Amino acid sequence: MSRTRSYRCLNCLDHAVTRSFDTSHLSMTCPNCGSFERFANEAVIERFESLEASPPAEFDWERLERREKLLVAERLARRDKALDDFDVAVDEEAAGGPAEGADPKASDA
Repeated sequence: MSRTRSYRCLNCLDHAVTRSFDTSHLSMTCPNCGSFERFANEAVIERFESLEASPPAEFDWERLERREKLLVAERLARRDKALDDFDVAVDEEAAGGPAEGADPKASDA
C-alpha cells in the first residue's frame, strides 16, 4: 500500500485533496473557491504556518511577500535547507536608504 499525501489550495487554504504521489505542489481548480490554483504539499503548509506563528529571528520574516514565505517553507520542508541557507536582500531605496545614483561613500570623506 502506498503512502498518500495531502495538498491544500493556496488561495483559500480550506480545500484539500489527497494523492498517492509526493510532489511540492500540483495545480488544479479548487472546488471550494473556484480558483485555478496551486495546491501545496501539506508538509509545506505546516512549515509555513509554523513560521507565521513564530517568525524566524534570522531575517525580517514580515517583510517577505506570501509567495516568498511559501518558497522558504517549501525549501525547509522538502529540500534539507536551513534558515542559514537563505539570503534576504534589502532594497535600500524601498527601505529609505540612499537614492538611486547616490554615492554611499561620499559621506566617508
